[in-house]
Amino acid sequence: MKVSAFHLMPYRDLPEDFDKTHDSAWFTLPFEGIADRKKVAEYYNHTLDELTFAAKVGFDGVCTNEHHQNAYGFMVNPNMMGSVLARATRGTDTAIIQMGETAVFLNPPIRVAEEYAMLDCISEGRLVAGFPVGLGGDFAYSYGFAPMEQRTRYREAHALIKKAWLEKEQFAWNGKYYQLPMVNLWPKPYQEPHPPVWVPGNASPSTWDFVTEHNYCYCYLTYFGAKGAGTIVNGYWNKVEEMGLDRNPYRMGYLIPVGVSETDESAEAEYGKHIEYFYHKLLHMPEQLLLPPGHMTHSSLEFLLKKRPFPTYDELNNYKYKHFEDNEFLVTGSAATVVDKLKSIIKRLNVGNLMLIPQFGSMPHEKAMENIERIGKDVLPHIRNIWDDEGWENHWWPQNANPNRPSKKDQAA
Repeated sequence: MKVSAFHLMPYRDLPEDFDKTHDSAWFTLPFEGIADRKKVAEYYNHTLDELTFAAKVGFDGVCTNEHHQNAYGFMVNPNMMGSVLARATRGTDTAIIQMGETAVFLNPPIRVAEEYAMLDCISEGRLVAGFPVGLGGDFAYSYGFAPMEQRTRYREAHALIKKAWLEKEQFAWNGKYYQLPMVNLWPKPYQEPHPPVWVPGNASPSTWDFVTEHNYCYCYLTYFGAKGAGTIVNGYWNKVEEMGLDRNPYRMGYLIPVGVSETDESAEAEYGKHIEYFYHKLLHMPEQLLLPPGHMTHSSLEFLLKKRPFPTYDELNNYKYKHFEDNEFLVTGSAATVVDKLKSIIKRLNVGNLMLIPQFGSMPHEKAMENIERIGKDVLPHIRNIWDDEGWENHWWPQNANPNRPSKKDQAA
């Protein structure tokens, strides 16, 4: 079992009445009058401190990600963050998981091939190369592309990057969207033939097609509860079986916020306001900004409209901590309770690569560090060995990040 720390790096101090005075936390939100430059500087350094500490206390990997023009998470260049983390964790077996640099946002995408190769070298073979399709709003509004081009650009960018990693001689690329007279990658990735690839997804069957076609790890990044995740997760596993692949749990990644408290009763006081801030303020975005027309494929849009797996923002805004906790939008409680809940989720969803969010919403740095320490000390040792007896191999873990960390039982022997 692999457990990594995922960080969104949100703006933690939005005004109390923010969601009533502003239409969205995304794209249309002005920086001036809302953000404090000194606090932003703190958030970047707090995030690096929190992820470095997560590696120190026993998380198997640290995850960065990319979003633009919002208060929800402004880690606009994950590779800048990842390079700091790679250097800070040198000499350890911590995976550097880039979830990731979005290939269609850089033009040409050969930059992604180069930067990931560079990161893999700095980390000495500990990189996971994330290939997110990217949010439709980022693609259309932040970068000004036509939404209908996003997935076709993505497939071409992916093909170009893979060829750049694998080709032994220089080559020319004459695609529909990208034309390069000479591709001759320096450096190549440290791992051969290339780092393992994880593909984040939400509710798009076309992503399942892509992931199973290339035998990548599918990472279901949702904030809408493990209890309601069955529709998406079962759809993915059905696709895996349809393609004749095995149900190796390491094909699957799952993301969830976690807060460990001294007791179950004290969890709400410690984490309630922070998770409500996350859902009420940071996810404050009209659907038209999230899903610009043409962004989704027909099959994915049909699936989304028929299944409606996610609540609307208006619904979310009426939910309180108890609803989020009861429906497993997050996992909180004493360490023993958190362990039991996570074990249930892991088994139900058949997850081998679990990503935990130990800092969420308005949680201050000191509380995040305390939560990370509690997870590392009292949770990780009790969930790491879940799949050990079934003999699965994690083919989607970096070569030099110790994919087969010995269990306590093995160490005792």
